[in-house]
Amino acid sequence: MENIYFLMIIALVILAIADLVVGVSNDAVNFLNSALGSKAVSFRTIMIVASLGIAFGAIFSSGMMEVARKGIFVPGEFYFNEIMIIFLAVMITDILLLDFFNTLGMPTSTTVSIVFELLGAAVAMALIKIGADNGSVGDVLNYINTAKATEIILGILLSVVVAFSVGAIVQYVSRVLLSFDFERKAKWVGAVFGGFALAAITYFIFIKGLKGTDYYAEIKPLIEGKTLMIVVVSFVVWSLLSYLVVTLFKLNIYKIIIIVGTFALALAFAGNDLVNFIGVPIAAWQSYEAWNASGIPASEFSMDVLSKKVPTPTMFLVGAGLIMVLTLWLSSKAKTVVKTSIDLSSQEDTKERFEPHFMSRNLVKFTLMVTEYMNTIIPDPLQRKIESQFKKPVIKLAKDKKHELPAFDMVRAAVNLMVASVLISIATSMKLPLSTTYVTFMVAMGTSLADRAWGSESAVYRVAGVLNVIGGWFFTAISAFIAAGTVAYLIHLGGATMIAVLLLLAVLLLLRNYIKHIRASREIRTEDSLSKAESSSIQGVIEESADNISKALKRVGKINSTTIKGLINQDINELNKAKKSVVKLENEIEDLQNDIFYFIKDLDDSYLGASKFYIDVIGSLQDVAQSSSLIAKKSHKHVHNHHKALKKKQTEELLAINDKLLNLFKDISEVFDSRNFDKIVPEIIDSKRSLLEEVKLSIQKQVERTRESDSTSPKNTTLYFIILLETKDLIMACINILNLYYEEHDHTS
Repeated sequence: MENIYFLMIIALVILAIADLVVGVSNDAVNFLNSALGSKAVSFRTIMIVASLGIAFGAIFSSGMMEVARKGIFVPGEFYFNEIMIIFLAVMITDILLLDFFNTLGMPTSTTVSIVFELLGAAVAMALIKIGADNGSVGDVLNYINTAKATEIILGILLSVVVAFSVGAIVQYVSRVLLSFDFERKAKWVGAVFGGFALAAITYFIFIKGLKGTDYYAEIKPLIEGKTLMIVVVSFVVWSLLSYLVVTLFKLNIYKIIIIVGTFALALAFAGNDLVNFIGVPIAAWQSYEAWNASGIPASEFSMDVLSKKVPTPTMFLVGAGLIMVLTLWLSSKAKTVVKTSIDLSSQEDTKERFEPHFMSRNLVKFTLMVTEYMNTIIPDPLQRKIESQFKKPVIKLAKDKKHELPAFDMVRAAVNLMVASVLISIATSMKLPLSTTYVTFMVAMGTSLADRAWGSESAVYRVAGVLNVIGGWFFTAISAFIAAGTVAYLIHLGGATMIAVLLLLAVLLLLRNYIKHIRASREIRTEDSLSKAESSSIQGVIEESADNISKALKRVGKINSTTIKGLINQDINELNKAKKSVVKLENEIEDLQNDIFYFIKDLDDSYLGASKFYIDVIGSLQDVAQSSSLIAKKSHKHVHNHHKALKKKQTEELLAINDKLLNLFKDISEVFDSRNFDKIVPEIIDSKRSLLEEVKLSIQKQVERTRESDSTSPKNTTLYFIILLETKDLIMACINILNLYYEEHDHTS
């Protein structure tokens, strides 16, 4: 029986390594967002600084491991065999939950999940014990560290509100004092801001942050009761150093703040989040050592040992830190920076990732009402002064440099890093795990609001994004609690066999997730995605649009073939595939439409004719996509509702039309690929006319069949007419594109 627990320890170690890799791949990029969004320094420099921060943070995180040992439950109420079930249930659930949320594409937090998994597994095991002793449900409170658990949960909840509020206030004050033209301010202004920011970061990271570690006892006599003096002296010293750096070395103090802040936030991330990945396995290992040395049966050995302060071996911390750093550099997911927070906080216009809903619309409406009321209270001179500080300088860039603009400036990046690192460090010093993901995210959202990045054009979308993230947090908490409790109960029932089954399931899901990620990456690289026009001349727009048309028609051909095949075979999976593909194509065309404003703004006066041509081309592409979309969606609905299949004659006619339509798409694509527009009229127009006649003939045949036969299904007939009419519109839209190109080619040649 002893071997089963040793095998459980090995399983926990393997799960911990997997959790480290998955966690860092998904979460570590959050402390890179400010540096990357502001483009203050190179990516390589940011990665080196972040790696050093992670390494130091991992070494200093020993005190945080107590959360896994006694922060959520009362260890003395459980025996060794029960504790091992709790710990294994937590780690298995964590892997399965991360995979589940990754599959859904929902935002999640490793801190939130680990806290509620510990709570769920402990409650489940407590209920099992209470049931065996014929106790009452209320006795479960004896097994849970309710005071500490409540403190942790409230800390996580409050951190979201506090992070948003503090970020907004600090950013608003910073912007009013510094304006968007901060680099032209007197040097002493930047030095004072640098002194304040660097003093805050260094104090809370290197002093307050150490309070949660074993190193605090050595420096406690030096800092206890001297907080105000340390902060004031630190501010003066850093302000003087900042002034010397700006005047003598001509360095940008804001870049230095961003570098130091990135290091600080990485250190805070590792110090706070490492417990999420290895806290449970380390607690399990220490429990195993204590039980193994006792000689008492596992079902009788009380886990009071976990209530005592047990130092975490430095070897484990160093090993975990090394894995985190290597993952940061080598993981393809870590290299692909999560863009959600950057997009939602961008000062510039960007593609909105979330759709607005009634809550976001009402919140924006309420905020506008409050703003209007505040404007009636604030004196006009003060309003004008504040408005002048928020006036953005006009930056003239060459046409090919427009996409290199940072998402926000260095003042906001510095505030993001300063506020987030301070908040996380305070929580770490109090040994409270909180979601670094959501603290950094909510700070960024607060500073964005204060910086007026959410304008009338984007506010409802970005507020919706924030609400979706917070909703994802609540979903994570509930799911983690229920799932961990369920897994703990299953292990209790099934023993070693159930453990093997659950571990196998976790491995299979991780492999599936990895394979899906690889396939998705390949699809992104190989798919014919549409691209925005960047040329300013009519000839350049013709060339770029020709590529889009060729790609779009090839994709429409595949979508139509998949749709017809799925409809004839009553295959809902094929129809689902077609429906998803056409929605993606419509979204890409919509992106091209949304970019028309910027395309026209960037055109030279001598090439304004290119705008009309570009608009007409996108309009025709949209017509093509809409016809294909209606065919796919109506066919999917027909099969999904289990309506009657197509008749034999209908099937034959559709297959014949689809074959000729594919040939038409192929001919048109070849013309646009080769740019041989002289072939348009004589060859393709004739084939188009014959295909249109065939479609009209099929419509007439169906009319006759409907009148002659009593057995014809109304749903079947309606769908068939829709497919034929939309095919007709599809052909006409293609011909409109051909005519556009033929006329423009004739004028420019």
